[in-house]
Amino acid sequence: MKWHLAAVWDAVADAVPDAPAVADERVRRRWRDYEDRAARLAGALVAAGHGPGGKIAVYSYNCSEFLEAYYGAFKARATPFNVNYRYTEGELAYLLANADAEALVFAAQFGPRVEAIRAQLPMLRTLIEIEDGSGRHLEGASRFEEVIAAHAPLTRQDYAEDDIFIVYTGGTTGMPKGVMSHQADRALAGVTQAFNSAKLPRPQGREELIEGFRRLHAMGAAPVSYVACPLMHGTGLTGGAHNPQLAAGCAVTRRNEHFDPDAIWRTVGAERITHMAIVGDTFARPMLAALDAAEAAGRPYDLGSLRSIFSAGVMFSHETKAGLLRHADVTINDVIAATEGSMGVSIVSRANPPGPTAVFARHPLTKVFDENDQEIEPGSDRIGLIANGGAAPQGYYKDPEKSARTFRVIGGHRYSFPGDYAKVAADGSLILMGRGSNCINTGGEKVFPEEVEEALKAHPDVEDCLVVGEPDERFGQRITAVLSLAPGRALDEAELMAFVRSRIAGYKAPRRLVVVDKVRRAANGKADYPWAQRAAAGTRVAATP
Repeated sequence: MKWHLAAVWDAVADAVPDAPAVADERVRRRWRDYEDRAARLAGALVAAGHGPGGKIAVYSYNCSEFLEAYYGAFKARATPFNVNYRYTEGELAYLLANADAEALVFAAQFGPRVEAIRAQLPMLRTLIEIEDGSGRHLEGASRFEEVIAAHAPLTRQDYAEDDIFIVYTGGTTGMPKGVMSHQADRALAGVTQAFNSAKLPRPQGREELIEGFRRLHAMGAAPVSYVACPLMHGTGLTGGAHNPQLAAGCAVTRRNEHFDPDAIWRTVGAERITHMAIVGDTFARPMLAALDAAEAAGRPYDLGSLRSIFSAGVMFSHETKAGLLRHADVTINDVIAATEGSMGVSIVSRANPPGPTAVFARHPLTKVFDENDQEIEPGSDRIGLIANGGAAPQGYYKDPEKSARTFRVIGGHRYSFPGDYAKVAADGSLILMGRGSNCINTGGEKVFPEEVEEALKAHPDVEDCLVVGEPDERFGQRITAVLSLAPGRALDEAELMAFVRSRIAGYKAPRRLVVVDKVRRAANGKADYPWAQRAAAGTRVAATP
C-alpha cells in the first residue's frame, strides 16, 4: 500500500463503488464514476506532457469539477494547487508564475482574466475550462467535459509517497506562499483519523483498507460533508472535502459566489449532511442568526442528520458555539491551525459546553517557545510563538529563506512556526493571542487585535469588526476598531466601551471607533487588515473587492 491520496481514493472506489463521492447543485457522482472521470482527466494531462511533479492550477468557485481536477492531477502524479478566485490580474499572474503552472483548470467566467495574463506565463501551455453557466469561452481552452470524453482512463500509477502536495496560503502575511507536504503525510493522517473515530484499527495494507471502508459504510460512519467554505483554501479543501473522502465519504459543494446562511441550512436538510466545514464566527454568526430567525418564524431548519461542525482559520467565540448548540445536537471541532500545521483543538458539545473563546487543548507535540527558543512554562503568563511539532510540511515552494525561518529544529526536533502567539495555561492548554505580524504596540504594551475584536463582537450591537493600530505621537500606536453594526442596532459608544473594558484590560480597549456598512474579509473569512487600515485612515473603501 502506497500512502497517497489517489491510492486511498482508488481503494474507496474499489470498496464501495456505488456509494456517493461528490455532489453539487447539478450533478451527483458515485465513487466508480468519480474515479473514472479523474482517470480520464489524468490521461489528458499525461498526454499533454503533465506528468509527475507538473504543476496544475485549479481556479474556480466550489463545484464537483474542482475536486475531480485534484483527483485527476494526483492520479497523474502531478501537483495541483489552489488559486484564490478574488485575485486581480497582477496577483493571479504572480501566483501562477511563482508556482511554475503548466496547466490551468478554470471556471469559464474567469476567462477574461486568464486571457489578460496568459502572454506573461510562457510555462502555461494547457487550459481546461469548466462550464459554469456564464456563457463565456476562452479561445484556445479545452472544455472540461470534452477533455474527459476524449481520453481513456489512465492506468493506475505506481504512486510515490514523497510526491508533493501544495497549498498556497492566502497572502495575509505577505505574498502567497506554497506550503509543501508529502502525499504520505496527508493520506495517512486522514485515514488514521477516520479509522480512530470509528474505533477501527489502522489498516496495514490495501486489503485491510478496503475492508475498513466497507465497515465504515456498514456502520453508517462514512460522512456526508458539506463544504460551506471555499475549496480554494485549506479549511474547505482538506477539512471539508479531502478528509471526509479519505473516510470513504461524500463531499457536497454548492456554488459559493455569495454567502447565504439560509441556503447552507437548507442544504444540510436536503442532503442529510452529517459533517460541515466552516470558518469561525465569520460564517457561524450569520448562520446562527438564520437559525434564530427561522425558529422565531415557526419554520426551524431540519438539522437532525448533522453530527459535527469543523472550523479553522478564524476565532470561533464561546457565545456563537453555545448558540449553535441550542439548535443542533452536534460536536463542534474548533481547530487552531494554519497551512503550516495544526497545533490544537477545542471540542465542545451539549454534554461538554464551550469554555472561554480561544482556549485550545494542545496536540501532544505542540509547544510554545520564547524568542530564545526556550519553552514557555505553563501558568507563567508569558507569551510565545506556537510551534507545531507533528507532521510539519517540507517547506515553502522555491523559498528556502522563508522555509528556514518557519521550519526549524529545536532540541533535535523539527517544528513549524506559523506565526501565532499564545500563552500556556497552568493546565497546559493554549490561550491563543493572535498573529504576531498584526500585533499593536501601544505605550510599550503589546496588544493582539484578535483579543480586542472578540471582546467587541461579544456585544449584541456589533456585527463584525477588525482592529488595527494607527500612528500616535504619545503612545506610538493607538488602537482603532473598524466595525459594522448588527441589523436594527445603533451605536452607543459609551455603553459599548464600558462593555469592552469589563472583558479586557483598559489599555487594550479601542481609542477610536470607525463604523462602516460592512467589514471586508477574504472569502475564507480571514481578516483583511490592509483594508481596515485604509478605512481607519478615512479612505473611502468598498466592503467587497
